[in-house]
Amino acid sequence: MTILIEQPQLESQVEDQKFSSETNELVLDGGFVMPKTVSNNGLVAEELVSSNEFMAPEINSFGHSFRDYDAESERQKSVEEFYRLQHINQTYDFVKRMREEYGKLNRVEMSIWECCELLNEVVDESDPDLDEPQIMHLLQSAEAIRKDYPDEDWLHLTALIHDLGKVLLLPSFGGLPQWAVVGDTFPLGCAFDEGNVHHKYFKENPDYNNPAYNTKYGIYSEGCGLDNVMISWGHDDYMYLVAKENRTTLPPAALFIIRYHSFYPFHTVGTYKHLMNEEDAKNLKWLKVFNKYDLYSKSKEKIDVEKVKPYYLSLIDKYFPAKLRW
Repeated sequence: MTILIEQPQLESQVEDQKFSSETNELVLDGGFVMPKTVSNNGLVAEELVSSNEFMAPEINSFGHSFRDYDAESERQKSVEEFYRLQHINQTYDFVKRMREEYGKLNRVEMSIWECCELLNEVVDESDPDLDEPQIMHLLQSAEAIRKDYPDEDWLHLTALIHDLGKVLLLPSFGGLPQWAVVGDTFPLGCAFDEGNVHHKYFKENPDYNNPAYNTKYGIYSEGCGLDNVMISWGHDDYMYLVAKENRTTLPPAALFIIRYHSFYPFHTVGTYKHLMNEEDAKNLKWLKVFNKYDLYSKSKEKIDVEKVKPYYLSLIDKYFPAKLRW
């Protein structure tokens, strides 16, 4: 593993398989709807094979509801402080600068698994549901999906790697602050929707009163596509850049999941839909399937890393080169 250190300048599972008689659409857990025609690499959504093993728990490892940002606890206080800093500091210019800097991919050369092992050093301060090292969350998500959808190996690997961008917190990747790496993501260049968690702190963001940015569309247009929207900088966008520029053979839906899995205001709350295009709408169905496992598989239960490692190494070899530029 070659490391070059440079400090940047900072300023679902388908449940019950039931279809709506009116729309002929597959209804997912939580009311999400997936058209029967949705496909990925020839796979039709209703052909997904699930063993129905995974049951979403009602409470997280701290005894609270998942993504409950109002529960009184010391953990919640630190999470709110995180979002205060994130909402103030994530500006359009900051994100543009980070994309340019990290898009060079000139910091580290290593394999996907080597990066997975680095996550043993990372804890996500924005997450109200877990304080375990990130490698456990990756394996918990991947193994839960693997049990329910044993034939969709691209989805297993997507779960394993979706949070690898959190290595941005480590010194060899610039040691970025937590607010520049983790947490829910949101668009810059348009108004901050109230669907964003702890929305009140956006009032201190320099972009908040910028007339070019503080309308519904801002600098964008109806249906422009998320690929043309500046999303707050963090591990999602970084891992997307790494995978894309290193020529992964994962399908487009996998890259969409990696890039937008923290965009909760969009895929869960339902805001910013006016910015997506037809391709986004198609891939959103896959993101909603994935999100259940990303969110609800977090627990204190440990995965035997050495036992599952050979399987995931085979997937990495299938979809990625041996060494990647980071």
